[in-house]
Amino acid sequence: EVQVVESGGGSVQAGGSLRLSCLASGYRNSVNYMGWFRQAPGKEREGVAAIYTSGTTYYHDSVKGRFTISQDKDKNTVYLQMNSLKPEDSAMYYCAADPADRTEVHRRGGGKWWIGMDHWGKGTLVTVSS
Repeated sequence: EVQVVESGGGSVQAGGSLRLSCLASGYRNSVNYMGWFRQAPGKEREGVAAIYTSGTTYYHDSVKGRFTISQDKDKNTVYLQMNSLKPEDSAMYYCAADPADRTEVHRRGGGKWWIGMDHWGKGTLVTVSS
């Protein structure tokens, strides 16, 4: 059974840092694509950061220079280091994973990888106070 489990959320003041972790397990083959998306109340889901098995990364414009995604491919684990957090970063953060290649994931999601990913976790809440 495929499982995607996030950890590391919490409450911090603006300017603070948090590190999210995600473990994807139960896949027969290696996981090629992992990422984080978020959803705040009343807002659309948005892709925050993703990393492909090659090391290629994607970041939403609003987090560039503040967030860093990294992976441990041997452990099917991905991390999101979030620095200089802002109140507008407050949201439920979900980890997504997929064994397919990037082209297929983007095709499924209509160009939005966070829509096209096969599995995601239950989320971890990040709250940033001003």
